[in-house]
Amino acid sequence: MSLSSLSALRTEIFHYIDAHQSDFIELLNGQHLPLPPVILGELGKDPQNLTICFYGHVDVQPAKKEDGWKTDPFTLTEINGNLYGRGATDNKGPVLAWINAVGTFRALKRAMPVNFKFVIEGMEEAGSLGLEKLLEEEKQGFFSDVDYIVISDNLWLSKKKPALIYGTRGNACFCVEVEGGDKDLHSGTFGGIIHEPLTDLIALLDSLVDPTGHIQIPGIYDAVAVLTDEEKKLYESIEYDIEEHKNNSGVKKLLYSTKEEILLHLWRYPSLSIHGIEGAFHEPGIKTVIPAKVIGKFSIRQVPNMDLSDVHQRVVDHLENVFAKRNSPNKLKVSMPLGAQPWVADVNDPLYKAAKRAIKTVFGEDPDFIRDGSTIPIARIFQTITQKRVIMFPIGAADDGEHSQNEKISRFNYIEGTKVFAAFFLEIAKLRGQSHETSNPGTNN
Repeated sequence: MSLSSLSALRTEIFHYIDAHQSDFIELLNGQHLPLPPVILGELGKDPQNLTICFYGHVDVQPAKKEDGWKTDPFTLTEINGNLYGRGATDNKGPVLAWINAVGTFRALKRAMPVNFKFVIEGMEEAGSLGLEKLLEEEKQGFFSDVDYIVISDNLWLSKKKPALIYGTRGNACFCVEVEGGDKDLHSGTFGGIIHEPLTDLIALLDSLVDPTGHIQIPGIYDAVAVLTDEEKKLYESIEYDIEEHKNNSGVKKLLYSTKEEILLHLWRYPSLSIHGIEGAFHEPGIKTVIPAKVIGKFSIRQVPNMDLSDVHQRVVDHLENVFAKRNSPNKLKVSMPLGAQPWVADVNDPLYKAAKRAIKTVFGEDPDFIRDGSTIPIARIFQTITQKRVIMFPIGAADDGEHSQNEKISRFNYIEGTKVFAAFFLEIAKLRGQSHETSNPGTNN
């Protein structure tokens, strides 16, 4: 289906609430462009029914056929049971599956068992600019009667086994700058008699993580929650192909050899990655220059219970301590230009149990309960601002290739995903009277 189908379904089924025009974005040339509107809609206002709000987005990553696509990326094409096209799984396919699930009740002339609202934006791939402001403005309006928020902007861990996502890591991005003099120098004239900024920086970066992947910043693991026996059991039944993951990465060896160790370090424990050095010579050939200023860039994927301000301070203290031991006259500056909090939900919440039952009904098996090692700020933003419970409910398979060439969603996943969303409505309807019995969602880290 195309976006025109989405528009037609919306007009036929939903009461259109508003298209909120958010702020403007300023381009590098100083030009101001208006952000695309965020569409809000609803179906049903029965006070006896619970209200589900679905979030989705219809903007996509850039794509050209010459990038390596075997089909036109903006013409949905079915090949061998797979629907290829940019946005097929991220996120137009799931958006349409939700709307088709609603349309199913209308086609069968059955009343919707829940009230349904949706939020569809067009700036997710650019950081959801303007959405947070909208949520603040509407938390006492559009979202005031919402019980649960559902996000279907993820993938299963497996190609075939369904999954529910209950946690994501955060991300703290750092820049460490070392500055010497006011100009680059010739290594033949000054090499060996000065403290070189790049040498200092390499030593600083080398101090951050050891060859086993363990972060060497003192106290960085102190706040990480202890792994409970209940959570540990969740990892035992997860369907995960180590060899496939290794092959997809192109590396010869992973740091860990068992499924449990790999998944725990991918989802449950923090990691540190070094991304690059700005200011150093990087072009082909040789240039015997000593750069005057270099900036190293790295990030820490933090996990629940790790506080951003605490992580920031520990990084600064560690780097300043290492730098001080070098007795270098160069200037050190450490900054954290970007920080996003992790998110975690309770798998025993009635919301997750309802989704589990819906999956069992449609797919005939229980889902894997998984986390996501990346950072998905939208879940935490919705939960923190609206104070509503959030669930991540994907229908895309692990090999769908979001953001990559030949992105797809299988016909099977699209159709069964539509069915499971409809079954989820029926399961949610059974929760009347339970929507406020679990702990405050705002306390989740």
